[in-house]
Amino acid sequence: MAKARLNFLLRRTRRRRKSMRRIPKGVIHVQAGFNNTIVTVTDVRGQVVSSSSAGNCGFRGKRKASPFAAETTAETALSTVVMQRAEVLIKGAGIGRDAALRAIFTSGIRLTFVRDITPLPHNGCRPPKKRRV
Repeated sequence: MAKARLNFLLRRTRRRRKSMRRIPKGVIHVQAGFNNTIVTVTDVRGQVVSSSSAGNCGFRGKRKASPFAAETTAETALSTVVMQRAEVLIKGAGIGRDAALRAIFTSGIRLTFVRDITPLPHNGCRPPKKRRV
């Protein structure tokens, strides 16, 4: 009984290393919120190849929203992918959007275009009432 429990714990703690994926062209999605930054790398059809977030990189609490966390997140997401060209789609108004884009530029991938796809309301839903502090 104790041996089975020990094997179970050893199996859970051992993490598989992500293998290198080779794609000629891909799409890099950057979602920069006020609390976190998520970077997802997909192929042209939309199949997820690699993804990472600031929380996944070890940042917790207020540090997840920092530009350094966004830069580290982008580097981690791109470390397991080898590609020549990419399109970048940035969503959100967080602090990490510029830092993540800077990290993508320095990775050496040739970017075909960078597009901001932040959703903007056309006077749809009524916004929540103003915060009183």
